[in-house]
Amino acid sequence: MKSIKGIIFDYGGTIDTNGVHWGEFIWNEYLKAGIGITREEFRNSYVHGERSLAKYPIIGAGDTFHTLLDKKIALQFNYLSENTSATGLTREMAHIVADNCYTSVKQSLAVTRPIVEQLSNEYPMVLVTNFYGNMPVVLDEFGLDKFFKTIVESSVVGLRKPDPALFALGIEALNLEAENIIVIGDSYRKDIYPSSTLGCKTVWLKNICWEEEAVDTQHKPTATIKTLLELPQIIKSII
Repeated sequence: MKSIKGIIFDYGGTIDTNGVHWGEFIWNEYLKAGIGITREEFRNSYVHGERSLAKYPIIGAGDTFHTLLDKKIALQFNYLSENTSATGLTREMAHIVADNCYTSVKQSLAVTRPIVEQLSNEYPMVLVTNFYGNMPVVLDEFGLDKFFKTIVESSVVGLRKPDPALFALGIEALNLEAENIIVIGDSYRKDIYPSSTLGCKTVWLKNICWEEEAVDTQHKPTATIKTLLELPQIIKSII
């Protein structure tokens, strides 16, 4: 009998970027575009943007991921324009950075989507994600919607990771015992630790991190990988 009977996936930083934190993902596009700011200035703009998106209804339920990126980069550019001496932060440049991020995501999904599809043919799957209320549109946009039984989205249910209650909803949706569920995510603090406290098995997709995360020795990941390409074999090896 298989130990793993169901899967909970994180989305952002996991499926869409194959373990590259979104801060690092966008910073790389800033570097490619030659935007003259320091990493610390970018980091401040990124944090400002994410807090704004979480606090205010900036993203609409019908927004595509491309529209989301346009709004996200615009928030960062506005912050940088007001708080740094950077030049060239035009609306046109913001669109270029957003376009390049979008292209890079599609390239990542060319690698990760087949893995998600393969696993969906073997296990029931639920998505548990901190997102902006438009997750169904984004999944449809990238042809991922049919792979998940349910979407548990923070802005819809009124809970945010690292609250374990968000994962409890995912467990409930799968209608399985926690010990028979494996959770895959790119953040130890937001994905691995809270789901582990509920009794789930966990796989930490640790590729390019935003910052180092301390690991609680009582809640270590069941396995750690650098790319989702490793995931199917890892799941089969867990008993």
